[in-house]
Amino acid sequence: MTSCTDAVHAASDTPVAEPTPRSTTPAVLAAGVTIVLWASSFVVIRSAGAHLAAGPMALLRVLVAALVLTPLVLRRRTRPLLPRGRALGRVVAYGVMWFAADNVVLTIAERHVDAGTAALLVNVAPILMAVGAGLFLGEGFPRPVVVGSLIGLVGVAVMTLGTGDEGSHADAVGLVLGLVAAMLYATSVLLQKVTLREIDGLHATWLGTLVGVVATLPFAGQLVGELASAPPSALLGAAYLGAFPTAVAFTTYAYALTHMSAGRIGPLVGYLATVVSVLMSWLFLDEVPTTLTLLGGAICIAGVVVSRRRSAR
Repeated sequence: MTSCTDAVHAASDTPVAEPTPRSTTPAVLAAGVTIVLWASSFVVIRSAGAHLAAGPMALLRVLVAALVLTPLVLRRRTRPLLPRGRALGRVVAYGVMWFAADNVVLTIAERHVDAGTAALLVNVAPILMAVGAGLFLGEGFPRPVVVGSLIGLVGVAVMTLGTGDEGSHADAVGLVLGLVAAMLYATSVLLQKVTLREIDGLHATWLGTLVGVVATLPFAGQLVGELASAPPSALLGAAYLGAFPTAVAFTTYAYALTHMSAGRIGPLVGYLATVVSVLMSWLFLDEVPTTLTLLGGAICIAGVVVSRRRSAR
């Protein structure tokens, strides 16, 4: 398998053209679907995670996603099911990192840090994506993207202060795992961005779920044991995570990533998903946000607005 750096460099010989605002409208709408569904996953994971361990829940999630996507891929198949060469290596890489390892690592990390700290750590990813896209994908370092990403990270930090309480905690293991999850996410996006030049978003997502299933199969025995004791609500929650935040949301994300630069989509999805998850927790879990949380959310939105601005030519 080729290294991540070589794989990304392989398809970055020509600069990425800046899409026009009109051409990105469907991509922004697709990103909006991803934002809402990924935000909802935080709410569902809180309940399902109380009855399913990180590994088994990750396996069940990607298994459901693969089952949902398989008939769609087979029905509209116009190319070979498996790409070849470096493309296949990139699929395996982001499948293991994003659809398997990231799910497990982040779930474990949230047991060592409070939710606010976890959100702050994960939202380092848009910064890493912007840097990686500039270095390896030829997207450069547009000032609006850099400034907007930094503003959004400040907003997440303010939200973290607003969600803290006496029972919140953070240890070294949780901090390291949270940063690892952010790096896995950012690296996977960059790898998928290159892969999407050769296969479509639905196909790329389906292949990622299949790799994720294989990578999480060691948790199959534990999953069977937990299925017998888990309540139906937890199983339905895990099925929802697989069908919607994974099968649907990752496909719409891949579509948006095909038509937008990786540097711009990072803050758009990452920071707005954090804001929407706070609003959903307020609506469905009666977790009333504090003034600092609302202020941080406003700063996040401002950062997204700045990142969406066009650089002066």
